Amino acid sequence: MLLKNLPTIVLEQAVYKKNPRLLIRFPYDSLLIQHVRQIDGATWSKTLRVWHVADTKENLASIIAIFKDVATVDISKIGTNEVFRRNLTEAQRTLLNNFYLYLKGKRYSESTIQTYTFFVADFVNFHTETALEELTNRSVEVFIEKVFIPRKYSISSQRQFISALKVFTVFYPHTKINDLQLERPKKSRILPNVLSQEEVLRIVQVTKNLKHRAIIVLLYSSGLRIGEITSLQLKNIDVERRQVKVVSGKGRKDRFVVLASSFLPLLMNYLTTYVPKVYFIEGPEGERYSESSIRKFLEKSVALAKISKKVTPHTLRHSYATHLLENGVGLRHIQELLGHAKPETTMIYTHVAKKDLLEIKSPLDTILLTLSRNTKDEQNFLLSGNNPI
Repeated sequence: MLLKNLPTIVLEQAVYKKNPRLLIRFPYDSLLIQHVRQIDGATWSKTLRVWHVADTKENLASIIAIFKDVATVDISKIGTNEVFRRNLTEAQRTLLNNFYLYLKGKRYSESTIQTYTFFVADFVNFHTETALEELTNRSVEVFIEKVFIPRKYSISSQRQFISALKVFTVFYPHTKINDLQLERPKKSRILPNVLSQEEVLRIVQVTKNLKHRAIIVLLYSSGLRIGEITSLQLKNIDVERRQVKVVSGKGRKDRFVVLASSFLPLLMNYLTTYVPKVYFIEGPEGERYSESSIRKFLEKSVALAKISKKVTPHTLRHSYATHLLENGVGLRHIQELLGHAKPETTMIYTHVAKKDLLEIKSPLDTILLTLSRNTKDEQNFLLSGNNPI
């Protein structure tokens, strides 16, 4: 998995108004604030100038799950490590720390390492009276029934737990858990928000800052992920061939994407004005531009464009793929351009493309058309009038 340049939130423990609280610290970021508000009981303290929730394992698990792929959750200030907050034996602590190092050695992202370690530590702690060698598939089912269901964890979190357990049984193959029979629950299929082509143009038009406009246009016109545009180096932009080489994209795969001809004048204007040295977009000191900054200015542009949909940088990528499909580009080519490992991932855009849907007539239209051809009865059946249907 790709190590993303995610913002960091730091968790701390404190006693506030005589109650143990988990403090959630991060620089102001509207996207992170939206996610914090998803946590039950999360409150902003004007005194402490920090978000905080009750200090419970449930809330800690919820924070890690909610911020997965959104931010890196730094738990280093919670004891020595979160796993030590449980009733674990010394041998179990050592095993879990070794599992943590095993994940790092496999080059998982920091977010995935934290999530997997947390879930496995919770599982081991729940069965702390049972030797690891005696744990079975039923042990997994009981943990889900007694922990996941009462805590109202999402299906996505349950899938992450099963994935974590699959990796753990490879790392520690001495349990009686049959890895081949562990099945992830079916993931909810949520269709992505997609902008119309007109809405994309409106967002570009209201974005007056040259750098911001160049970022938005490249995100959309090449279908880049936000982590790919912040890590994009100038040497990988080939103007002559109208190509951008994405190095170590998701899954550590390289790929080429198209550089739109219509983007070239804006690109040249931007490069001449800002003169970046290494990265396509750079911070004040020449460092990689932050993802949170992109999210912030995009949110402002969407508001100025008077678009009510929830729009993130990934929405531009979804829109790019959908518009390609509507323009007749084949799924196989779109899969390559997006860098999807499986065609099933790309297939989701067939459910949001409107080209074929517009050719399907509603039965109501068919009925009214038949009436209009055969009789004048449709005069008495006006949907726009006051006649009862």
